[in-house]
Amino acid sequence: MKNLKHLLILVFSITLVNTSIVNAQDTDTSEDTPSFNFSGTVDTYFRASFSEDPVAPGTSFANLNGFALGMANFIVSYEGEKSGFVADVVFGPRGTDAVFGSSGNSSEMVNQLYVYYNIAEGVKITLGNFNTFLGYEVISPAANFNYSTSYMFSYGPFSHTGVKADFTLSDDISLMLGIFNQTDQTEANYDRYTAYGAQLGLYGQYINLLAGEDYFQLDYTGGFDLSDSFFMGINATTATLAGDTGFAGVALYPQLTTSDSFAIGLRGEFFSETDGFGALVSDGDADNFSLTLTGSYTAGNFIFKPEFRIDSASSKIFAISPTESADSLASFLVAAIYSF
Repeated sequence: MKNLKHLLILVFSITLVNTSIVNAQDTDTSEDTPSFNFSGTVDTYFRASFSEDPVAPGTSFANLNGFALGMANFIVSYEGEKSGFVADVVFGPRGTDAVFGSSGNSSEMVNQLYVYYNIAEGVKITLGNFNTFLGYEVISPAANFNYSTSYMFSYGPFSHTGVKADFTLSDDISLMLGIFNQTDQTEANYDRYTAYGAQLGLYGQYINLLAGEDYFQLDYTGGFDLSDSFFMGINATTATLAGDTGFAGVALYPQLTTSDSFAIGLRGEFFSETDGFGALVSDGDADNFSLTLTGSYTAGNFIFKPEFRIDSASSKIFAISPTESADSLASFLVAAIYSF
């Protein structure tokens, strides 16, 4: 109740500020006018699997049964002439999964919390906690085409705490360099672990690098407009830990827009892990191939997403009943998302 009270006070205060800014902008059309913004999403869903027990695929989000909650995401930001901040908090099961690596209770709601300063034209310094630059998918359900997420996304990272410098070298070329705490460690660097990140953007294609003590990850994220209505997204990643365990994957995201309000998309992902790196198996090597077909209907700020997914693994990792496991799983969900 205490957190809810503080949240309501924050929302009310931001609403008053926004009202004042809108009134001021009626008489001042300067593009440099500082502004507060309040935005976010709310999502909920229904999920079922075609098995005796409603087991979910081993990826983050959309992993609950029956009628389930996603998250409420509230973002307050300030954009000044040269500097600003973003305060991004999450509530609900999806939000809990998104910030699972937070140390201590005080940061368990923090999705992002950072300040930035434009030190020169095309050069921005950001300090704080921000969502990862690796991968095709993100935490926000409104920004992903598919509602459930891929194995590559689920294996992380989700967020970084540190400092980064973004360089806009031209309209089509960008560079990011950063120094971070251990992946997903929000509050502070408790174990003195330092990670280094870099991103090179070339004409809408991105090469991402994350490296640290005994860890290395190389990631490619991009896509191409094959026509006015057909887009092909691509993600490929490989990661190693201590030189002998890790994971790798590749996914294609063909998406067809059929009207102003409806689109349909497919995610085909092949994912593998070595020496029991993650959730597929506790020991040895394993792989999984999944197909996720999603429809997306948009009406104003509302998004409705029906989705059918098939997972096929090299091991019997899906507990389809109290006494039986299987190497494949079919599931269905319907998600409702509201953005503001």
